[in-house]
Amino acid sequence: MHAASAWARPTRRAVLRTAFTAAVLAGTAAALAPVLRARRPRQTLTPAPLAEETETYRGRHIAVTEAGVSIDGRPLHVMRRADGSYLSGINHFQSFATPWELARAAVDELGTTQLALAAPQHG
Repeated sequence: MHAASAWARPTRRAVLRTAFTAAVLAGTAAALAPVLRARRPRQTLTPAPLAEETETYRGRHIAVTEAGVSIDGRPLHVMRRADGSYLSGINHFQSFATPWELARAAVDELGTTQLALAAPQHG
């Protein structure tokens, strides 16, 4: 037996098997990366308590309290996002750093229209 026969060219089957194995390993690594990243401790933002304040913006009365945000005494539905920003049903495609920015943007979007009164609870 020759020493050269031990270093023979790889067969097509061996090349395809190696490529398939590499693709499976790369896919598994890509699928597991978010899971492994999620295990790391993340920095969380602790929101500062809201001061109960009011302001007049473009002729509309805005109030931001612990109970929520209201425009002209009517409640504005505000949602807190995981990253600490805020969004509302008025402009739900944009998030804002503070409830004040959100309320001002809602006033800009509403124009002269009033917010609807809160709907009754079901159930």
